[in-house]
Amino acid sequence: MERLERSGRWLRAALARGRVRRRLPALLLAIAVLGSALKDSDLVPDTPLQNKRNPLNVYFVKVAWAWTLWLLLPFITLTTYELARSKFLYGRAKSALLVLRRLGALLVGTAVWYLCTELFIYVENLTGQCSLQGKPRQPPRLYASKRECHQDSGVWNGFDISGHCFLLSYCAMMILEELAVLEALSVDHSSKLRVVINVLLVSLCFLTVIWVFMFLCTALYFHDFSQKLLGVLIGLSAWYGTYRFWYLKPFSPGLPLPNIPLSSKKYSYSR
Repeated sequence: MERLERSGRWLRAALARGRVRRRLPALLLAIAVLGSALKDSDLVPDTPLQNKRNPLNVYFVKVAWAWTLWLLLPFITLTTYELARSKFLYGRAKSALLVLRRLGALLVGTAVWYLCTELFIYVENLTGQCSLQGKPRQPPRLYASKRECHQDSGVWNGFDISGHCFLLSYCAMMILEELAVLEALSVDHSSKLRVVINVLLVSLCFLTVIWVFMFLCTALYFHDFSQKLLGVLIGLSAWYGTYRFWYLKPFSPGLPLPNIPLSSKKYSYSR
């Protein structure tokens, strides 16, 4: 427990005042650009990470939104309720309503994930052609979708916007935004709630490290530059459009630190 508490304090200090959150978008863009340059220059060594079936890709990235959702769900619930009760002195009913409102951010995130994924599939199907393996001289046949092409053992050549770059950047930024609530939350060191929050904090930070690392692997081993750049730009646009624009409005899930004026120096979302 003592090691967990030390880890929690260190992570709180590292995340203080939103320094990591402000720098991560530029870091992700730099990774996409430099990783693509290394890939195109054939300077990247062969590693197990270039195999799409590596454990990190199969068990984490392929279900990245599920990991993000199920860790943020208890974190948002516990931290929002505790913040409402201890700092803003809300009653149980009003605190519960604030929790439900803030959990709306997860519904919005799910909608963003689903709609963008469907958009990427549509674009790839719209721009693609199917070539049958073993018959290189045969002209491309007309197929309605990538799935139909693969059913005939074909290779689909379409504009494949990087879903990994989109989702990993969006999930990483969303986690860092939600962790900002810890700047205003004070929980008794001896309470069980603090232990639970520390476990969730360490887990979410570890997950964010995995997302950024796998984003790097995607930049080094997969997709064309334009596909990766568009993917990360869509991911960052989804984050900015929600947390830096829509969530500032009254009719929205709101920010993790509610009721703090934008002009306040303690408000970590000030621009």
